[in-house]
Amino acid sequence: MGIINVTGIQLYAYHGCLEEEAKIGGNYIVDVKIETDFMEAQVEDDLSKTVDYVAVYNIVRERMAIRSKLIEHAAALIAAGLIKQIPAIQHVEVRVTKLNPPMNGAVKEVSVTVLAGT
Repeated sequence: MGIINVTGIQLYAYHGCLEEEAKIGGNYIVDVKIETDFMEAQVEDDLSKTVDYVAVYNIVRERMAIRSKLIEHAAALIAAGLIKQIPAIQHVEVRVTKLNPPMNGAVKEVSVTVLAGT
């Protein structure tokens, strides 16, 4: 058993409850922590025996392109997509961070973390 982290995925997306967020969009960072068995990969040095980071990135990008009002929903879409499309994933932790959220105050970021597993 091991852990693969794909962190700091920077994307521009159109999530939020406000109508202007759907039009203007904003900057997001997605971090993914994957629990999987990559023992064969580390012994055999074979990509097909582990989780391909490019596949993870592509799923994150595709799921972030689906408009959500809440980042909780966006994170859940990503987690479900990863579990469904990459069978080697046993557990996944997805954190979606919204940079400079539109609030009545100076807030650098807000984030949520979704946990999912098989």
